[in-house]
Amino acid sequence: MMSDPKLSDTITLLLEQQNISEERKIVIQPLVDFIQEKTFKKLPVNINFICTHNSRRSHLSQVWAQVAAAHFQIPNVVCYSGGTEVTALFPKVVETFQDQGFSVIQISNEANPVYAIKFGQNSSPIIAFSKKYDHPFNPSSTFAAVLTCSQADNGCPYIAGAEKRIPITFEDPKISDNTPQQKEIYSAISLQIASEMFYVFSQIKK
Repeated sequence: MMSDPKLSDTITLLLEQQNISEERKIVIQPLVDFIQEKTFKKLPVNINFICTHNSRRSHLSQVWAQVAAAHFQIPNVVCYSGGTEVTALFPKVVETFQDQGFSVIQISNEANPVYAIKFGQNSSPIIAFSKKYDHPFNPSSTFAAVLTCSQADNGCPYIAGAEKRIPITFEDPKISDNTPQQKEIYSAISLQIASEMFYVFSQIKK
């Protein structure tokens, strides 16, 4: 049960307008395979989305993947995110989540604030803050490392503990910062990520 009608509307739109190219389906198939294997074996499905700064794409991917898993009722899925360095969750990402129907609560006020992001009335909040991919908050083994930007893919030739390394890169919405198109670009990239994560979990057989 989604907590906000706006989020339900966003998801309905995603499912109605899903248009993923065959090329992208090939790119994301290894993530489908990882989740499917774990689900068949009734094992935990841990996914760590990694980008350079853990400020934009990795958080968007983490949150939308968790929502997609809940929507398709795929059990034992926990999504994480991290970076190759620590910055902060970019405020426009927070605003984008809110615009698309999430409840976002800021629970600390330091330079790298911590947020609780909820997508359902009784869902566990997703805790979001910038951290390195190997931060203790994240899994240390038996996870898939999904590289959401080319810099992280190139900068992380080896990720300790990862069972599988899967590059699924997205355009950086940062290109629109300080332009009139910023809101539109962030929304579009968020929805692209959401659409691909929903496709991934729609393929899983329980």
